[in-house]
Amino acid sequence: MKVHLRSLGCRLNQAEMDALGRNLLQGGHELTGDPTHAGDIVVNTCSVTREAGADSRALVRELGRRAPAARITVTGCHAQLASQEMRSLPNVLRVVGNMEKEGIVDLLDAPSPDAATAITRKPGMRTRAFVKAQDGCDHACTFCVTTLARGPGRSRPLAEVLAEIQQLHALNFKEAVLSGVQLGSYGRDLGLKQGLAELLRAILAETDIPRLRLSSLEPWDLMPDLPDLWQDSRLCRHLHLPLQSGCAATLRRMRRRCSPEEFSTLLRDFRARVPHLRVTTDVMVGFPGEDECEYEISRDFIARQALAGLHVFRFSPRPGTPATRMRRQIPESTKRERSTGLRQLGESLARDYAREIEGQTQVVLWEQVAGATPEGFVNVGYTDTWMRVRAIHPRPLSNEITAARLGCYRDGEFQATAIL
Repeated sequence: MKVHLRSLGCRLNQAEMDALGRNLLQGGHELTGDPTHAGDIVVNTCSVTREAGADSRALVRELGRRAPAARITVTGCHAQLASQEMRSLPNVLRVVGNMEKEGIVDLLDAPSPDAATAITRKPGMRTRAFVKAQDGCDHACTFCVTTLARGPGRSRPLAEVLAEIQQLHALNFKEAVLSGVQLGSYGRDLGLKQGLAELLRAILAETDIPRLRLSSLEPWDLMPDLPDLWQDSRLCRHLHLPLQSGCAATLRRMRRRCSPEEFSTLLRDFRARVPHLRVTTDVMVGFPGEDECEYEISRDFIARQALAGLHVFRFSPRPGTPATRMRRQIPESTKRERSTGLRQLGESLARDYAREIEGQTQVVLWEQVAGATPEGFVNVGYTDTWMRVRAIHPRPLSNEITAARLGCYRDGEFQATAIL
């Protein structure tokens, strides 16, 4: 049975689909990148913004048109929150909630008993593997629909996470990216006081995965002793810490648990102990009540934090969240204007960070070959600080980890020289 998998949204969604793909292969199914060849299609949807929900619906409609004979299973956050709407779309056979998505393998038509497939890492596959360590969230920010869609915080048993990473390393993946809705809360429901630190120590001690990367972490979940773990060079020097606003008044209405001053102190302490740490963040504009003064306070604070990149998005009212009912909603035109201003600031901050590390030698995981020149192959990869690099080398370096000297930075990437 050929199955086509599609995912929208966050790294957690991708981690879930990657795991589903491996389970399908082990069960004897065949994965195909072409939906027109599939008997079954599984779509993991997103609902973090209104646009994400619309994109989810559009993707299911498109797949229904392209593969009218395929049976479509829809899961994920938008399927959880708008199940009847998704069920009414063409070719949708079933809608599976987030709590039941791990059972999707059992819902698909079973292949022949002797069809089990040995999992191998094929050329051209990603060099990084996303690993789900945690799901759900116990902190209800007033704008966030994730708690409604994903439920309370739940941690995977540590042994399961270790076993998956060991399997991925055996498949020759060179980097594991730990993912979760609130990854920093890992282990609290298991009775672990410093669960994330314990998980990281176990992975670094009990697996040989060459690189370990963390996805988004809430600032308030970072424990004081966490920077000590970066003494192991396999732990990538990149943190994505969602701030959402640099204005204390806005953060209080958002019900965020980190003030601007606490965020700034956290950055200072981490940077003092993890050299050249790259920190990026999420920033929301147009939250209800954000007047011009609050926006300027937020922008000025962000500009002073030496961040290396901003993910800027406009407030989107989500059904069932308190922010949807708040007064002083901001016009879309104002949101777009503020979004443009912060994106320009983000580009400037990214260039400033690039200038700071230009000329350094950093470790790169080469991901793909993007072409060839008379001088050699054009290899593209990422440093452990999550900077994109490009280097010409006589041979393809895909899925290799080497040192690279960072040259000039332009158009969002470094021109580099690979050092073998």
